[in-house]
Amino acid sequence: MIDIEKANAEAVERMMEARPVLVGMGKARDVIPGMRDNLLLHAGPPITWERASGPLRGAIIGALLFEGLAQNEEEAIAMMERGEIDLEPCHHHNAVGPMAGVTSPSMTVYIVENQTHGNIAYSNMNEGYGKVLRYGAYSDDVLARLRWMEDVMAPMLRAAIERSGGIDIKALIAEALHMGDEGHNRNKAGSILFLKALAPHLAAVATDSDQLAEVLRFIGENALSVLNPVMAACKAMADAAHGVEGSTLVTTMARNGTDFGIRVSGLGDQWFTAPAQIPKGLYFPGFTAEDANPDIGDSTITETAGIGGYAMAAAPAIVTFVSGTPQDALNATLEMYEITVAEHKYFTIPYLDFRGTPTGTDIRKVVETGIAPRVNTGIAHKEAGVGQIGAGLVRPPMEIFEAALVAFAERYGF
Repeated sequence: MIDIEKANAEAVERMMEARPVLVGMGKARDVIPGMRDNLLLHAGPPITWERASGPLRGAIIGALLFEGLAQNEEEAIAMMERGEIDLEPCHHHNAVGPMAGVTSPSMTVYIVENQTHGNIAYSNMNEGYGKVLRYGAYSDDVLARLRWMEDVMAPMLRAAIERSGGIDIKALIAEALHMGDEGHNRNKAGSILFLKALAPHLAAVATDSDQLAEVLRFIGENALSVLNPVMAACKAMADAAHGVEGSTLVTTMARNGTDFGIRVSGLGDQWFTAPAQIPKGLYFPGFTAEDANPDIGDSTITETAGIGGYAMAAAPAIVTFVSGTPQDALNATLEMYEITVAEHKYFTIPYLDFRGTPTGTDIRKVVETGIAPRVNTGIAHKEAGVGQIGAGLVRPPMEIFEAALVAFAERYGF
């Protein structure tokens, strides 16, 4: 008979003891396992072009334009309809991407190594807020920004990270939680800590002072700069907990704009999916829930690892961005203790007397309590090419946890 409690204790211990360090950067085709020239990675569980949402389609179109594989929107769509380009989840390649999550072969990605267990995770670079590729925008200014990031910022960042000897993202997250971040939608402190760690090395490797100023300004003005390496760090932590026989812990939560999917440590790489929900939140002027696409992105890997919506009590100011009150932020974290198996050893919350964040979502507890995970998220317009229109809160559909529990019972003979 499988000892579920023992398996879960092992899985969550591996998750908490993982030590993700940002060790470098490289072109996706050179470093991501299985990456190839006709492949685009996307957020969430597997999906086809035919079922792809507006923002995911927009990001795919933009990526094909960025790669020079298509010269215009019509060519990009035709390529997808002819099946010339493959689509696969970032999660199938040890990677994660925020929102649409589209990563193409020549994009530079962060390389994060779990120095406790040896696994590696990857994520692309963050473009900032608003009209950006990850929200499905692909206008000329979006593509120009991506090319500047590749041609100017990425080489400088790569050299700076290598010169630094590596940046301990786990330690950075722990400190940022004490400074008002929750690690998902609010990364103001973390991005400042990230820039602080990089700045002296950027100054040392830069050969052009004007370009250095541009890079420092871009990172400094983007409060989400650190989100992508944080996501890769959370992926490395969650992957360390995956594959523990008999464990009911969730090791992946991800959305592609059409489906919300989870994977469970003791159930291999099987996805359990259901339709994604439209977030509830605050919208930019001129937009309403009628314009919103269902939830999208791999950034729920943060909640999977015990931060994000699970750590909202550390970041009461986030409610000004996602709606609600500071008490709501506190209540969100307290509720998540009901569906998790541990309190994090290293991620702690000052407002709760430095209690560890709720960590290790147990599908049994989700089904038993009827409490679904809390997720902080951005909101994308449902049409391709528009971009971000707000931010808010969402929960996964309960049926994916129920289906996973049934599959677990069948596999282990309960």
